[in-house]
Amino acid sequence: MNDPAEKEDGGYDAEKLEESSETSSIADHTHRTLKSRHVQLIGMGGTIGTSLFVQVGFTMVKGGPGSLLIAFAFWTTVVMAVNNCLSEMVSWIPISSPYIRFSERFVDPAFGVCVGLNCFLMIAVLIPFEITAFNLMLHFWTDKIPIEAVIVFVLVCYACLNVFAVKFYGESEFWLASGKIILALGLMVFTFITMLGGNPQHDVFGFRNWNPSKVPGTPFAEYFKTGSTGRFMGFIACLIQAAFTICGPEYFSMTAGEVVNPRTTLPRAFQTAYLRLATFFVGGALCMGILVPYNDPALVNSLNDPAPGAGSSIYVIAMQNMGINGLSHLVNVLIMLSVFSAGNSYMYCASRCLYGLALEGKAPGSRWLRKCTKDGIPIFCVGVTLAFGFLAFMQVSSGSAKVLGWFVDLVTASTTLNYAYICFTYIRFYQALKYQGIDRNTLPFKGPFQPFCTYYALFFTTVMTFIVGYTVFLPGNWDPPTFVFSYLIIIISPFCYVWYKVANKTRFKRIEEIELFDAERKLVDEYERSYVEKPARNAAQRVWRRLF
Repeated sequence: MNDPAEKEDGGYDAEKLEESSETSSIADHTHRTLKSRHVQLIGMGGTIGTSLFVQVGFTMVKGGPGSLLIAFAFWTTVVMAVNNCLSEMVSWIPISSPYIRFSERFVDPAFGVCVGLNCFLMIAVLIPFEITAFNLMLHFWTDKIPIEAVIVFVLVCYACLNVFAVKFYGESEFWLASGKIILALGLMVFTFITMLGGNPQHDVFGFRNWNPSKVPGTPFAEYFKTGSTGRFMGFIACLIQAAFTICGPEYFSMTAGEVVNPRTTLPRAFQTAYLRLATFFVGGALCMGILVPYNDPALVNSLNDPAPGAGSSIYVIAMQNMGINGLSHLVNVLIMLSVFSAGNSYMYCASRCLYGLALEGKAPGSRWLRKCTKDGIPIFCVGVTLAFGFLAFMQVSSGSAKVLGWFVDLVTASTTLNYAYICFTYIRFYQALKYQGIDRNTLPFKGPFQPFCTYYALFFTTVMTFIVGYTVFLPGNWDPPTFVFSYLIIIISPFCYVWYKVANKTRFKRIEEIELFDAERKLVDEYERSYVEKPARNAAQRVWRRLF
């Protein structure tokens, strides 16, 4: 029997959904049209971008290859723990903007506003970050193109890709993100071949850049101070960069309300996140430390000098050092496409964050923001999100490299705070399941090592939130913009919580009061029972489905 609220295109009839749900005041008008391959690649699209190919190289100057690798390996375990939390909740309750709405139902409506605002700002600010990086990579060839023209061009492209049916966005992101994966894996193969002598000089350099007798100060560089204190501060700098770079599970979750067959598709996507985190982030950090010494003049210059070419990726610098100039141009093009894809992914995820707030009536102008086109696009949410891209014009007066640093500080604090919020929300979810006698083994996905993973991630994400901008407190290093961008969200977030709580007289929910989206889950149950996947027509389709 088909779900009475389900529509043929995979969306839901708004009136029948409202009639069937006493807990949701507003119906979700998005459509379930994203397939498994779209979800897999959208998640990658948001994780593999500027920071992995460009920004990480700046940080290796501060900490050296050893600190970079250890920091990335450690923070990967933290994000894996967060993935355990999200995968269990979202796979069972696959709704639009899931963890934003979970935080309201499982904790406190004021907490939901706090989480939603932080999440939206975190992702929306990444849009001008990627646009700034796109312009910086363009400087590899020339600085003759006006910055304003680059910004407008990218914003127009993002608008075109996000205002039509979500399936068109899914297709565009699928192919753009596929290129990223090929690039990331190709650069790892490039590293392996060249370190064994496969370069124009036939130089078998291996792990030379890790050898302190060849490269003074490596593998653990000193930062700000000398000795053990300086090496520890170098490690902290790398850890802060890791907290900005390594992400992923939150982007999978944002597709929950628009993915077909969600309770099968989402668990698969979350499970593959573990391998991706280890391969792309830990493997990428290792490759960078192998290819270029941390004190390479071109790399140091990229940190301090925003002149044309200074924004080159560490891989491009390595190719230039080896005399492989033609390949460096190709890689720079592919990295620019990767940067563009990341910004495109952030456009989608940020607009869905705002849409989730609007569905719960917690965003200013919610009545307008929750309006969707006939194709299920929250058009006003997309428009508001696109407006954040204009922050990229800050680089016109301040320089690309400096503006990138400000965005990194702001987003890192927001990201770690966002993960802490997710962990706390999961604790409440876990307690509610136990109180209501729901066996976690019956869920579509059961996160391993719970609730230990949650407390582990909650502790380190909370600590990291407060040390993101610690360098401004060192003697002679006070910088107002860095302080503001590092700690602004820590001030805004609790202020919003208190303001909304007092203004609306909300209260912290007791365990017995937590409602686990019963009406929404029932609709998904009916949708899943009526969903029939079209069989593969040939061997190629079977291989394609197996791959994704």
